[in-house]
Amino acid sequence: MTRVRLAYYREKDWKRFIDLADDDRESLHDNWKDWHKSFLKVKKSLISQGFGVVDIEIDLDELMAFCKIRGIKNDGKARSQFVQTK
Repeated sequence: MTRVRLAYYREKDWKRFIDLADDDRESLHDNWKDWHKSFLKVKKSLISQGFGVVDIEIDLDELMAFCKIRGIKNDGKARSQFVQTK
């Protein structure tokens, strides 16, 4: 079974997450509830396609350190790379 890692953001971290995002803030959900609804829809779809889904809870300090060490912006590509290291 192919496993897919999905970034999971805690509700209490959502505002800070949005504040820390570079370049793609406009493409992110305005609030955690909308994001979570979308997250669950994607997760359900992947599972129905036969994928194993692993939720990776994002620690924002670790994410920012990951970006800083690599000299990259905190954008969707960087977040995807970060999740794959977990």
